[in-house]
Amino acid sequence: MTSALLTDRYELTMLDAGLRDGTALRRSVFEVFTRRLPAGRRYGIVAGTGRFLEQLSRFRFGDDELAWLAEADVVGSETLDWLADYRFTGDIQGYREGEVFFPNSPLLVVESSFAEAVLLETLALSVFNYDSAVASAAARMVSAADGRPLAEMGSRRTGEWSAVAAARAAFIAGFGATSNMEAGRLWGVPTMGTAAHAFTLLHDSEEDAFRSQVDALGPGTTLLIDTYDIPKAVETAVRVAGPELGSVRIDSGDLPQLVAEVRAQLDSLGATGTRITVTNDLDEFTIAALRAAPVDSYGVGTSVVTGSGHPAASMVFKLVAHHDADGRWVSVGKKSAEKATVGGRKFPVRARRGGIASAEIVRVGSQEVGASERTLLVPLVTGGEIDPRWLGPEGVLAARSHREAAVGELPPAAFSLGRGEAIIPTRYEVV
Repeated sequence: MTSALLTDRYELTMLDAGLRDGTALRRSVFEVFTRRLPAGRRYGIVAGTGRFLEQLSRFRFGDDELAWLAEADVVGSETLDWLADYRFTGDIQGYREGEVFFPNSPLLVVESSFAEAVLLETLALSVFNYDSAVASAAARMVSAADGRPLAEMGSRRTGEWSAVAAARAAFIAGFGATSNMEAGRLWGVPTMGTAAHAFTLLHDSEEDAFRSQVDALGPGTTLLIDTYDIPKAVETAVRVAGPELGSVRIDSGDLPQLVAEVRAQLDSLGATGTRITVTNDLDEFTIAALRAAPVDSYGVGTSVVTGSGHPAASMVFKLVAHHDADGRWVSVGKKSAEKATVGGRKFPVRARRGGIASAEIVRVGSQEVGASERTLLVPLVTGGEIDPRWLGPEGVLAARSHREAAVGELPPAAFSLGRGEAIIPTRYEVV
């Protein structure tokens, strides 16, 4: 399915006017970046790169799209002819998916004609804003969990395709699994899930429901124990499944107290290896509050798919340089109050001391890399050809691995949930 009309009208009207006056064919450089992190956040996680590249590969104007644009009188006939042959032929560099970002990090750099690049603004922002917001929130939950596994289970709290994107982004950020089956099929994210309260309510008794589930899935399954009375459910669960019961799940109540009581009861019944998972409207703060409790794993829904209160990463797509009428590069930037931008082609590096990140340095007009610095941009698209390393399930696994390494470079204070600024400063060096 084409992604060409996943855009805003003004991109097409700019294209139309620019083709008429000739400026749309000027070589141009656009950047994607965020001016600020959500209040209290110390860093962000780039996510969505593989999804954006998949959508770019399908960015075509077919007969149906062209006919609709003509009927709606959006652009003129010459522009329709140009769109009929549209293929992105330029270059795109970006931070690796899973990379850490900060305010003003140029995490995507698009170079092509103005015409080819401007049409990608909404597509790029819709993907990176949502996916990076989810990954950034999920990464905070991963650090709050302190090594205990998390599962994403928020599909019913967002749009159907946003749910797939959220599952992918959360996995990149360190979650271990998702309840979303399409994310498993498309992106290779491990899937999990057993039964909801409806399954217990369907049966004549809680014991009948537990026996049915154990018969189908084996004693290693996870039994949901808070439909009626938790102590009675724990006793029934162990009696039905035996001490080999894999896990019990609690989805309501005063979790710290309940978890402690359930752990003690399980141990008294000989089910010392049975794990406890909790799934009651969790976010990074409630997860952190459960660190002292004998919780073995967490399931997170609404909070992760909504970016824990920040469902977009405030990213923008801005023109920073273009050829003039004589083919010379000109740096351009806005001077608007509180929305000023720095013009020119950028080359970002991460400065480190003893392997720990100390600054984000964005060089303008220089590609110098110091001995203790790490280059951040990698080629994503060259001459219109997408680098396959970043695509599909393999790209997701590579992003997940890179996220772990990138987060490992951050100072310990980066993982504080208290209010604070970006953990390292971003500074420009203009040559």
